[in-house]
Parts: sequence; C-alpha cells; structure tokens
Amino acid sequence: MSNPKVAIVMGSDSDFDKLKGCIGVLKKFGVEADVNVISAHRTPEAAEKFAKSAEENGIEIIIAAAGKAAHLGGVLAAFTTLPVIGVPIKSSTMDGMDSLLSMVQMPKGIPVATVAIDGGDNAGILAVQMLSLKYEHLKEQLKTFKADMAREVEEKNQKIKEIVKSL
Repeated sequence: MSNPKVAIVMGSDSDFDKLKGCIGVLKKFGVEADVNVISAHRTPEAAEKFAKSAEENGIEIIIAAAGKAAHLGGVLAAFTTLPVIGVPIKSSTMDGMDSLLSMVQMPKGIPVATVAIDGGDNAGILAVQMLSLKYEHLKEQLKTFKADMAREVEEKNQKIKEIVKSL
C-alpha cells in the first residue's frame, strides 16, 4: 500500500502562508501533500481537470483554501466524489466571514467540510483523521498527537499555578 496523499489547492499563491501549518501537519503524519494553485474563477477548466483526475492521481482527500467568494472547494467538489475540506481564508474587509459563508452554504449533494477561518492546521488534522479509517498506523499517531497536546496543557497549567503562588 502506498503512502496516503492529500491535495492542497489554493485559489491564489497569497494563501500559501496560511497553509504552511497544514502542510507541516500532513508531513508530520507521513502524508504526501500535493500542493497547487488553481483558481475557480480565473482557471475554471484547470479546476475541473484537476478534480476529475485527482483520484486516478492517487489523491484521497482535497483541501481547498480560498478567500473572498471562496468557490474553489465547491467547484472541486462538483467534479469529484473525493472528500473536500474547505479552508476559508481571511483576505477581505469582511475578515474572512465571506469566505466562511461561501463554503458552508453549499447546495445539497455537494458538501464541503469546512474548518475555521485560516484553519489550515485543523484541515490537515481532519484529513489525517479521515485517512486513519484506511491507514491503521495513522490512528496510533493521532492518539500520540492528542496525548502530547494534553501533556502540553497540563504543563502550562502547572506553570500558571507556580506563577500565581509567587504573586
């Protein structure tokens, strides 16, 4: 069995900084990230071609990041049966709410699972959780990941308690 593969598609290269965490999460779990810039509006034929060929190219999940009208995830979802995770990008005067609402208001039959505005890290984690249904080793890595997060919170709690004592 080959390594799991997730596509990250951004509507503009200006979205890249918001997706570095997502790429890092996927790499941390050993998931290949196929990163692309494709615009739903400026290159709609490329978006269609990408979505239609994604599965035959070994992609199992698509993460689509876009700002403003944020139609990218929906356009990709229209042309594939693969799960699509949307990442609304804060890129306008509406603080990303326009992007968020565009993604979560998809018509019946064309779902786009959506994370928080600029929530690339969570998109990566959600993709790994989905992949763990097929790749057993990811389940164990996710358990360790969550245990590490809990340990970090416990350590921060102890530090705060020590600071409070010294006041």
